[in-house]
Amino acid sequence: MYKHLFGPVPSRRLGMSLGVDMVPKKVCSLDCIYCEVGKTTSLTAERAEYVPAHEIIAELEDFFKIHPDPEVITFSGYGEPTLNSAIGQVIDFIKSIRPHLPLALLTNGTLLFDKQVRKEILKVDYILPSLDAATEEVFQKINRPDSSLDLQAYIKALAHFRKDFAGQMWLEVFVVPGYNDTTQELDLLKEAILEINPHKVQLNTLDRPGTEGGIRSATCKELESIREYWDLPHLEIVSAVDRKTSGAYREDVENVIKETLVRRPCTLDDLSLITGLHVNEINKYLDVMEAEGIVQTERQDRGLFYKMR
Repeated sequence: MYKHLFGPVPSRRLGMSLGVDMVPKKVCSLDCIYCEVGKTTSLTAERAEYVPAHEIIAELEDFFKIHPDPEVITFSGYGEPTLNSAIGQVIDFIKSIRPHLPLALLTNGTLLFDKQVRKEILKVDYILPSLDAATEEVFQKINRPDSSLDLQAYIKALAHFRKDFAGQMWLEVFVVPGYNDTTQELDLLKEAILEINPHKVQLNTLDRPGTEGGIRSATCKELESIREYWDLPHLEIVSAVDRKTSGAYREDVENVIKETLVRRPCTLDDLSLITGLHVNEINKYLDVMEAEGIVQTERQDRGLFYKMR
């Protein structure tokens, strides 16, 4: 099992993706209330080599020796990938040995004000940043950022990077009903989107309960209403993939999860430790099992627990 790679797993937006995790759990510049990976334990905007580049490169070399190429390699995982000051080195390595493979970066975009960050990530083929708020009040409520971050600088940095970037920028807006779906917030978000001018705008919402209780997924009708209200070109609603029919979906992994949950409810971290899989991979299996009515969730003092229905 790899420590810093996970998958390949089916991504709703990118296809079969090999994940590269650049930071430990959970180092991030935001502490979003909807995060399915869990609460941020190290809230920071300070860059460092949180995971040594040589460790990631060694795992990638091993992966490519014994596995077929994935459809895409994606920097994602536990936290914010651009916080790792070695991300440029890892990007350069992958491009040197697999120049034909597209690279994607899932990022909250908050560090794009940094010229060095922008320079290091210019070689990726897809950047998928997020923007959930256009007012400071909503930014604080949903994303709970590191105190050094400024929302307007964040928006301007996204727009600046878009002008310099040769690849595709797909901007994700994560809809949290009751937080960022008021007329005022939607109008200001649309202004920000027009300023950024991404190639795509993707509306997304919760697959399952997030870090905090009391928030819910937006319904299909609510997402469609926002799409009609904005009337923007290249705007799409992110839809679930059929993970069960994916070649990466393994019945033995599902059985391990079932056998564990039959005995006791577990958190996402518990299941990750038991199976040895990254939480992002576990999430894919739980997607299917929840949709099929096999498991359900219950919030307790230690967090969100999964149990057999």
